[in-house]
Amino acid sequence: MNKYRTHNCSELNKANSGQEIVLSGWINKKRDHGNLLFIDLRDNYGMTQCIIDKSNESFKFLEKIQLESVIKINGKVVKRSVDTINSELQTGEIEVNIDKFEVLGTCKELPMPVFSDQEYAEEIRLKYRFLDLRRKKIHDNIILRSKVISFIRNEMFKLDFLEFQTPILTSSSPEGARDFLVPSRLNPGKFYALPQAPQQFKQLIMVSGFDKYFQIAPCFRDEDARADRSPGEFYQLDLEMSFVEQEDIFQVVEKLIVNVFKNFSSKKLVYEKFPRIPYDESMLKYGSDKPDLRNPLIISDLSDIFTRDDVTFEIFKKLVKSGSKVRCIVTKNTKERPRSFFDNIDKWAKEQGASGLAYFTIEKNENLSAKGPVGKFFSEEALEEIMKITEAEVGDSIFFACGKINDVEKITSQARDKIAKDLNLIDENTFAFCWIVDYPMFEKNEVTNKIEFSHNPFSMPQGDIKDINFDNPLDIKAYQYDIVCNGIELSSGAIRNHVPELMYKLFSIAGYQKEQVDEKFSGMINALSYGAPPHGGIAPGIDRIVMLLANEKNIREVTMFPMNQNAQDLMMNAPSEVNVEQLNELGLALKPKK
Repeated sequence: MNKYRTHNCSELNKANSGQEIVLSGWINKKRDHGNLLFIDLRDNYGMTQCIIDKSNESFKFLEKIQLESVIKINGKVVKRSVDTINSELQTGEIEVNIDKFEVLGTCKELPMPVFSDQEYAEEIRLKYRFLDLRRKKIHDNIILRSKVISFIRNEMFKLDFLEFQTPILTSSSPEGARDFLVPSRLNPGKFYALPQAPQQFKQLIMVSGFDKYFQIAPCFRDEDARADRSPGEFYQLDLEMSFVEQEDIFQVVEKLIVNVFKNFSSKKLVYEKFPRIPYDESMLKYGSDKPDLRNPLIISDLSDIFTRDDVTFEIFKKLVKSGSKVRCIVTKNTKERPRSFFDNIDKWAKEQGASGLAYFTIEKNENLSAKGPVGKFFSEEALEEIMKITEAEVGDSIFFACGKINDVEKITSQARDKIAKDLNLIDENTFAFCWIVDYPMFEKNEVTNKIEFSHNPFSMPQGDIKDINFDNPLDIKAYQYDIVCNGIELSSGAIRNHVPELMYKLFSIAGYQKEQVDEKFSGMINALSYGAPPHGGIAPGIDRIVMLLANEKNIREVTMFPMNQNAQDLMMNAPSEVNVEQLNELGLALKPKK
């Protein structure tokens, strides 16, 4: 028999009544009732209430012991009276009368309580992460993460995928985010890079003749932190398939995602067949390629309206004439909303750095009219055309934004989310997945005016290779796709370019010489020259999947040992300085601090 426990702290029930048992765990909470001391004993599995009478010689020791000390108790299981049953506990029908106890691990004064899910400063939580992880909500989140990963792994095996591990030390890539570099001792002056993703390796696995690959892959990017992105490292379900088209990838991933979310959440899936939304359509209708489809508000383009003679809103007319765009959002049946609702939206937009949001409400007495600060600038005929374009009705309100395309997309996307929340339009008990497809292969850098890859440089362009117009690269679409849920991007993927000559051509458009491609992607380009199958893949983010399932807003809440916003591990004191001997061994020297 295990000397520390006969049962864990979630197992005991009234069927164990009268049994002599041994439990071990942490003291979660104590309640001193004078002659009786109640102790909630907690382990990984649950909680058991234990009691000790003042007549027991151990009483005075347990009375003084610090919370979160680890103890072993010997005692007898007794049924609780009906009026003292705790239905919130698995063990709520019983309690354990303590006979004797032993301290297994003492605890110093706590910097933060464990029995409460009260929020504490990030610095305290991350410095004492081992205590933070004992708290029920985050402890349950980490267990959920483990179960989700195990479930995904089993599902992948059912789909005939093989699990392989790719290298952690690799070469730096000129594309994507900033690399983490690792100096090589055996090759002075040269550096490895930690992989931003196993992109090239998983393609090489397909070239090697394997048909379906996956791994739960660690990825490293030297990026700033966000609520949905950890600084430094994250995990993704990396997968690749040979002899597939885009739709084949979609079918596999949709089946997997639906099974995961049905198995681990009671929330409803709005779509089990995920909508396919072209990138251009998404940017127009939602102002973003990460649309939250729970939000019913749709953005429309009204730029042409401001070329009409019967529209006299001169500020917008001049901007449209100089190339700006006008986008609008219709809110249904908001004529009874107070003026403060509209003014607050306008004020909010200015706080985001925009010039504000113009607005009016459509009314009809004898004639059609618009009520609001800019309503007088629109004729009845112009209003009829606006209603036709936007499908607005009498009683609806319309918010307008005008500016450069990128600016107007950004503010209308943010406004769409803001207005929907203010009007309580989003059903929080649903998941709405979609695919964003038909991404442009290239984009123009607004600062340098150079053509750059917009998404993944290894993607296959759409259409017959012989008919692609390389003279107009901004018109080239790629077989690239993102999977989005509730406004959060879970993954990017693509059908890969497996034709070396085509890859050289596409990289040349982005400013790379053939020699640069050969140098930076030597392993990839060489392998593709020896018979490569058509292949494609995707890599859904594990952290973001678990974040959605756990109903958390920050990825830190589902990550066991996260860094802070400055990419520092406060618990392990990383990054840290290294001594001169280590630097000398690597042939490195540090510049003096300014």
